[in-house]
Amino acid sequence: MNFENTLDFAQKLDQNDPLRTYRTQFYIPQHKGKDSIYFTGNSLGLQPKSTRKYIEEELKSWEDRGVEGHFEGIRPWMYYHKFLKKQLAKIVGAKEEEVVSMNGLTANLHLMMVSFYRPTKHRYKIITEAGAFPSDQYALETQLKFHSLDPETALIELKPRAGEHTLRTEDILQTIAQTGDSLALVMMAGVQYYTGQLFDIKSITTKAHEMGALCGFDLAHAVGNVPVNLHNNDVDFAVWCSYKYLNSGPGGVAGVFVNERHANNSDLPRFAGWWGHDESQRFQMKKGFIPMSGADGWQLSNVNVLSSAAHLASLDMFEEVGMTALREKSVMLTGYLEYLLLELQMDKEQLEVITPSIPEARGCQMSLLVSKNGKQLFDKLAASGVIADWREPNVIRIAPVPLYNSFEDVFQFVELLKTSV
Repeated sequence: MNFENTLDFAQKLDQNDPLRTYRTQFYIPQHKGKDSIYFTGNSLGLQPKSTRKYIEEELKSWEDRGVEGHFEGIRPWMYYHKFLKKQLAKIVGAKEEEVVSMNGLTANLHLMMVSFYRPTKHRYKIITEAGAFPSDQYALETQLKFHSLDPETALIELKPRAGEHTLRTEDILQTIAQTGDSLALVMMAGVQYYTGQLFDIKSITTKAHEMGALCGFDLAHAVGNVPVNLHNNDVDFAVWCSYKYLNSGPGGVAGVFVNERHANNSDLPRFAGWWGHDESQRFQMKKGFIPMSGADGWQLSNVNVLSSAAHLASLDMFEEVGMTALREKSVMLTGYLEYLLLELQMDKEQLEVITPSIPEARGCQMSLLVSKNGKQLFDKLAASGVIADWREPNVIRIAPVPLYNSFEDVFQFVELLKTSV
């Protein structure tokens, strides 16, 4: 499409947008009596207006039934995690038995590494991207130390080439190949939180398996943002949170994917809990852990129902819209944003887009590297009603989300950027 740098063109794009009505199904923070320009879905998605109804249904069930709400009502709590499976499976490209919502992201990452990081004397190294989100860094570091390994020698961190901001797929694959039979695990983000780079999950997984290693991904910035097709890409495991692009509330329940070839392996080491035990025998209260089939067997505790109700409200909307339609609009939104930013013709020493320009290598987020007075620029934008995201040392993250952001949002943001630089 040939974009135009006018408000009228942006408004025409919105008029022709098949998803335009979904914006009205979210609460948008206000700024001086008007909708703010909310570009922070990569940190916390907006609240669907249906969320209150879903939560209040469970509050009413608790009010009316007490403990019997576990077995009675619209959605009996005993089985709540099952009500989210169909939607989650479609979003991440998995079979229903391969996914389950539970715990928080980092807790789930540790649980997955208990099962899938099993170092030996000769095969013990982990590959990840340099500058991974701190939670991943800390999890990998402490897992290595737990196994009495030195992160300085056992953790390989992939860095971009000199003068570049993102990783080249060929460099990732070459490092995996060079590490060879000392490689135990490749554990990377799906979308890199700082640069917004979408990694080639299929190629990375295939190469890791060629080396005899396992491969997992943190999808915190990818789930609900880009298609990931975990099953077809043969990923071993993945973890994610639900409060970013999945719009399920601050600290919302997280989720995991376990490939079916592992999911029913009862001999696979794991840390077990009551809710992961065979459902048909759970209330016999006996010793001897027998895992549920599929990813459910990694559950620890009973479901956080109120958080899961908020999660379900959003997932039902994803089920209605579908990832294909969301991705199509997302590519258009970021394409228009990139076009308008290039129209500014700003010196790279002042402002540079460090997110890949190829749509296949990015999701909703675009990262703006501001070399001078970046925090001042960010504060000016905030004072003008832009809710964006600052990341040290000098990046402003902008994430137009297809469910609730408009092309006019994008246009108005760049107009404010012009007057704030």
